[in-house]
Amino acid sequence: MKRRERAVDDCAEDAAFSPSRADAAGITFKDSGDRLGEMAKLAGFDFYLLSAFPRGDRTAFVENRLISNWPQSLVGFYEAADLFYCSRLVSAMKRTIMPIFCEEGPFAGSAANQENRRLNTLFQMHGLKNTYAFTLHDADLKQYIFAFSGGTPMPTREQAMALLYGCMELLDKVSRSVRSEEGPSEALTRREIECLRWSAAGKSSDEIAIILDLSSHTVAGYLKGAMRKLDSVNRMQAVARAFRYRLL
Repeated sequence: MKRRERAVDDCAEDAAFSPSRADAAGITFKDSGDRLGEMAKLAGFDFYLLSAFPRGDRTAFVENRLISNWPQSLVGFYEAADLFYCSRLVSAMKRTIMPIFCEEGPFAGSAANQENRRLNTLFQMHGLKNTYAFTLHDADLKQYIFAFSGGTPMPTREQAMALLYGCMELLDKVSRSVRSEEGPSEALTRREIECLRWSAAGKSSDEIAIILDLSSHTVAGYLKGAMRKLDSVNRMQAVARAFRYRLL
């Protein structure tokens, strides 16, 4: 008998590799904010953020942010600054798989300029002084950022381990819910379609950036991502979807 068949016959495979029955029920991103808040409070933090990891064709903060209890004014200011994809935090996470603790300016850029100083001051004014963060990926290999901020010092090893494991459990439940409930994903995001629309109208990347209040770098990323996706799907179907959702 083959090893795998013997494991199934002995019920060893399910016992060893399946999630526990108690944790099998999935939850949504929207419903998981309370759980993140509880974990943050236990570790001494006041604020939390769950975000998709920014990539070349999806760099803006608001479209990557999934859950947070940041003040809305701070969210708006940070989105306008367009620094999330190149922030010190994201840059550091590209170089390590270990959790990161930052005492000053994790969400600003690395340049010592007036905009970054103003952004750091704004975060501190809202109470986001120190940040403990790490990345996790789900079963589909989608990468996420978990960040906990406040005035507390670096968490103890036990607190850090509890945060890490708790977020792993949460992400696993959420991702299983998403896989079971969501329909086929759209080929293009809303921003990608907007950029394609203006590009088709003869606008340059710099002009589109002004129209959509984005950086030219972000616009170029959207256009590049859209063209990559259109190479793998029928172009007419993508246009039809855009008209159906009234995005063109």
